[in-house]
Amino acid sequence: MHMADALISAATGGVMWAASAGTASYSVRKVQTGLDESENKIPLMGVTGAFVFAAQMINFTIPGTGSSGHIGGGLLLAVMLGPHAGFLTMISILAIQALFFADGGLLALGCNIFNMGFFTCFVAYPLVYRKITRGRLSKKTILAGSVLAAVVGLQLGSLAVVLETVLSGKTELPFSTFLLMMQPIHLAIGVIEGLVTASALTFLWNARPELLEIDGSRKEIINSSNKRIIAFILCAALIVGGAVSWYASDNPDGLEWSIEKTIGSSEVEGSSIIHEFFGNIQDRISFLPDYSFKSDAKTQTPENLGTSVSGIAGSILTLALAAMVGAVSKKHRRNNKKIKE
Repeated sequence: MHMADALISAATGGVMWAASAGTASYSVRKVQTGLDESENKIPLMGVTGAFVFAAQMINFTIPGTGSSGHIGGGLLLAVMLGPHAGFLTMISILAIQALFFADGGLLALGCNIFNMGFFTCFVAYPLVYRKITRGRLSKKTILAGSVLAAVVGLQLGSLAVVLETVLSGKTELPFSTFLLMMQPIHLAIGVIEGLVTASALTFLWNARPELLEIDGSRKEIINSSNKRIIAFILCAALIVGGAVSWYASDNPDGLEWSIEKTIGSSEVEGSSIIHEFFGNIQDRISFLPDYSFKSDAKTQTPENLGTSVSGIAGSILTLALAAMVGAVSKKHRRNNKKIKE
């Protein structure tokens, strides 16, 4: 559900950048106060961010539609890290994707952060998942909470995409038709994401239950005792990004499919100076656009090699950026404590 720059106007992009930046600032303050226990979860921010990056490369086919989808991962991040640290980790993932892999536009980055991060971390997680699982965590409640929360988060995110295109004046994507295409396909994607999320959370609940929220709180986590699970998640990210990504569906994702069903083409033109400006920046920075090597008539490289390099490099870059965000928050918190003392 990564929006391209062509889908939005400069004004809408600017407003959503401001909204996402404001939410990020709020999240940083919350993380700095320790409400998400970020001091003990910096390594987890890195490895879970890496895993979600890799998992988003795996598009699964939606039977009978000719479409595909991938997990958003916001709910998984929120459950493991808390909503604020989870939102900041999602920003790291989406920023790496847009900057280095041209997945989602730079002008539309604020929209993508809000659509894929805000609704899952600050709406679906606290209002759906926690309400179902609080005080009675079990396989059944994890499954019910994960599926319902994933569906709610994705439905709100897909609705936001439609509203953002309408507010941008994209008359070629009429509201009612576009909405009728977007919501059902993302309902199916949401159910599958919920099942995948439930499987991951059930595994963690059995292996390290202290990583998940129980009775509305989390036990203190000691990094030294988490080395195995951190190493496991990192290895899983590298395997998924480096090898499993070869088997991703070639079908258009839910957003591309909806656009094609609405206007007969998956491409929407954005021809303003602002669009060209951000497009030129992205062309220069992205070294593996669409998760593959840039075309060069003189070199012939296997397609899977570009995918593998993208998965591994993206996972490592996301790990580094997410961990850096956590480390900076930790440092600022300590500095603030010293000033107060």
